[in-house]
Amino acid sequence: MKIIILSFLIFCHFNLACAQAPQTKSTDELAQHNAWLKQKFSEQHQNLIPKVAVADMLFSCNQARKIEPVNYKINDLILRMDKNRLAEKLIRCLDNDSMKSDIALNFGLLGCFEDQLVHLPDIERKQKMDLVKKTIHDLPHNERKKSFTQCVSAQAINYLQ
Repeated sequence: MKIIILSFLIFCHFNLACAQAPQTKSTDELAQHNAWLKQKFSEQHQNLIPKVAVADMLFSCNQARKIEPVNYKINDLILRMDKNRLAEKLIRCLDNDSMKSDIALNFGLLGCFEDQLVHLPDIERKQKMDLVKKTIHDLPHNERKKSFTQCVSAQAINYLQ
């Protein structure tokens, strides 16, 4: 179990850094750049985080439950959809499940990683998403919540750039 958790956390760390990094930047340069972005755009970053989290949840929820006959793209949900409309659609998709439920958290993680891995070729992305799905079910709630928070924060930084 510890190996799975460790693998997941390493996978999260390197894929979040690598997914955002231009090929010419080192990990240290990327960390400095992200810290600068957070400082410069701290308020926008904090305001964007909830919308990104809801978009991730809606994306995966709709994929799983097919509430609407639309294949959303996460970046469209974040950049183009009004936050109130986004929240209404998520509430409808979750139905009886709360936004703080394990199901909603799992949807959020899947959506966030889907967005983080969008740059990969289809086969590689599918393999990594299969690993994410398997790992999510093996992690305790607090570890999933922590991973989701980190993933969404990195994702929001990407949308500030």
